[in-house]
Amino acid sequence: MRMHNIVVAQFIVLLCGTLFAWGNFGYELYSWLKNKKCTTGCVVGKNPFATPCFYGAIFFTVAFVLSAMIWQSL
Repeated sequence: MRMHNIVVAQFIVLLCGTLFAWGNFGYELYSWLKNKKCTTGCVVGKNPFATPCFYGAIFFTVAFVLSAMIWQSL
């Protein structure tokens, strides 16, 4: 039962992290497409697909999917 609780907590943390990461990337992409100045610490004028926000979102998503697979197997 304890392992199940840890996996559920991990799933929730990774879900929140994934949503946050993709939200930041989406805002960065929106600002870049509209040629607006990004005020959230984004790389100004750089293609958002070449920024750490994009790669972080990908890694969070992969970790989230793996966590969901672990939870499903319990």
